[in-house]
Amino acid sequence: MNELLQREYWNNTVQDYLIALAIIIVGILVLRIFKGTLLRRLEKWANTTKTTNDDFLLKTVERFALPALYYFIIYSGINYLELTPKADNVLRIATALVITFFILRLISSIISLVLQNYIRRQEKGEEKIKQLGGLMVIINIVVWILGAVFLIDNLGYNVTTIITGLGIGGIAIALAAQNILGDLFNYFVIFFDRPFEVGDFIVVDDKMGSVEYIGLKTTRIRSLSGEQLVIGNSNLMNARIHNFKTQNLRRVVFNINISYATPIEKVREIPAILKAIVEAQADVRFDRAHFASYKDWSLNFEIVYFVLSSDFNKYMDTQQSINLAIYDRLQALGVDFALPTQRLMMKGGGEEALNPNEAPDKTDAADKT
Repeated sequence: MNELLQREYWNNTVQDYLIALAIIIVGILVLRIFKGTLLRRLEKWANTTKTTNDDFLLKTVERFALPALYYFIIYSGINYLELTPKADNVLRIATALVITFFILRLISSIISLVLQNYIRRQEKGEEKIKQLGGLMVIINIVVWILGAVFLIDNLGYNVTTIITGLGIGGIAIALAAQNILGDLFNYFVIFFDRPFEVGDFIVVDDKMGSVEYIGLKTTRIRSLSGEQLVIGNSNLMNARIHNFKTQNLRRVVFNINISYATPIEKVREIPAILKAIVEAQADVRFDRAHFASYKDWSLNFEIVYFVLSSDFNKYMDTQQSINLAIYDRLQALGVDFALPTQRLMMKGGGEEALNPNEAPDKTDAADKT
């Protein structure tokens, strides 16, 4: 048995290989026992708190600390052996790759946690966190590129040529993808300046709807008619945007046109009637009602009031109630609404009022004034 243990293969005895294997097996067994005990305690602690920091600590242990310890155990067992220069170099490179991998993942997770905690404290924070996906993609790309350059430099390679190549390649890509980069930069403008957010109702030029998703290149809006509008971020930021998120009331201006045949006494009564009708509505603040102007074919009254809600359906219900009440009250008062009319002077000196939808008989009309 002793002779077998002392047999040598690749500069190490069988006993050395068994010791290295024992280090790995015993280390993994101890770590698994420690893992079960530690994680159970961390989970119990995380369940008793309401913050997300303890959840992050638990994920850090599971995703970074334990895998790193597993690799350290394997590395210790292999390092116990006497390795050839080539094998030792492979182990060194593998160790550098593993350490860099875990450090970069840890950095990315910390950045994500900091951003989530910052956004969660804002109004509707949970909805805004959904917008982090695109930003984290960019951050991860930058972190992993810098990490790769740092790793290559530490392995003894010249990174100057690589950085120069990346710079030239970056310029070429930027020139070839100006529109894409423009949308990307405007995504950051939307994310940090927040002219609108997911869930906001906005109007862009002649398009309107609720914001469903804000991506790296496009923003998607659900229109009132049901279809999804996809608009490039650059086009969106170059347009005038009406955001109804902070609207807590709606100013309404509308007109009614009364016939010129209405007696002056009834004309004087109409503003008070209009005021009473508006004030009778719920969640409304009356502003004014005036005999505003003379039109070619009518007396024009202008009414202004405020609906104390941003709900469009509430506004329409209120306006409908006002319109019905105005129609009812004016009919009871004996006041007619004006219709566009034209008055024609006839050859014989008479005149006739015509409905605008009816054309005059050319044989009867001499001229039109």
